Amino acid sequence: MEGENKMNSEKLVKIFKAFIEKNNEAFYKIAWEIIDEEKRKKHHLLATQLKRILTENSFASNINYTPQLPPIPRDNEKGFRLLDVKKFFMDWNDAILAIETEETLKQIVKELQMEEILATYGLKPKQKILFYGHSGTGKTLSAKILSSVISYPLVYVRFESVISSFLGETASNLRKIFDFIEKGKWVVLFDEFDIIGKQRDDPTEHGEIKRVVNNFMLMLENYEGNSLIIASTNHPHLLDVGVWRRFDEIIYFDLPDKERRKKIFEKYLRVLKKEKNFDFDKLSEKSEGFSGADIEQTCQEALKMAILNGKDTVSLNDVLNAISKQQKRIAAKRVLKYERTY
Repeated sequence: MEGENKMNSEKLVKIFKAFIEKNNEAFYKIAWEIIDEEKRKKHHLLATQLKRILTENSFASNINYTPQLPPIPRDNEKGFRLLDVKKFFMDWNDAILAIETEETLKQIVKELQMEEILATYGLKPKQKILFYGHSGTGKTLSAKILSSVISYPLVYVRFESVISSFLGETASNLRKIFDFIEKGKWVVLFDEFDIIGKQRDDPTEHGEIKRVVNNFMLMLENYEGNSLIIASTNHPHLLDVGVWRRFDEIIYFDLPDKERRKKIFEKYLRVLKKEKNFDFDKLSEKSEGFSGADIEQTCQEALKMAILNGKDTVSLNDVLNAISKQQKRIAAKRVLKYERTY
């Protein structure tokens, strides 16, 4: 008991000193240590009150406001940051999605905004979402938009740092991430989720990955914080069957149809005037099978060609040539993917 009191006294001295010296990083670090200590003592009411004081209005809408974050967790093996925290200022006009996809995303936002009303009926908003579909179809962009619309900063999990060569360290890194996100309200994006969501019976994976999948599913299932958790994958067939059941909502991001391709071309080519008889319908037809990201890259290529040739307009031929180049890139990627598979 005496040792415990001494520890508390030392932390009080340190937190007062950090406050006087205006050392925000040290102040918040000690504050979170005190909150974690109170949770371990099962002083849940006090821990909740302290957490609310520390996080309430932490992320102001003022663009010039710099929030104080909990300490960013790092990998013990190499010291890499396990995640990044970013704030975006976007809206639904920044993405051209299928109507059904956009409506589902807006429903998630509405549930979060009306959380208190739902609670009176014993209901909770959806919190654990799985995005799946082709690369470049708007999954990451949609996470950024959700972050903007509900004013939660985006936590982007860095999987290249999470996966460790040391046995047991990967699961420890995941635990650090979940401990972090419990200390605030975030949109948490686990990108390339299939890295840890791979099927547990995959004979090519060693036992460590299987344990990590089990640990992750348990952490996800037991999570009761206030954040919106999004897992994103381009390879849904790699996910373990048990992973799918842990999500409240599963959203498919498809390749854009002809009309959406046309709108995406219009969006990314608007920075330059178009030559006469510019035909967006033809561009849409020629780009069948393109993702939104493919079209964006195509438009950037066409705009560069026009600008470097000293023109202040972009021609239909500029874009058609860029489409042809992009088709070759896509074909090359398919060959590489096939060779890696076999």
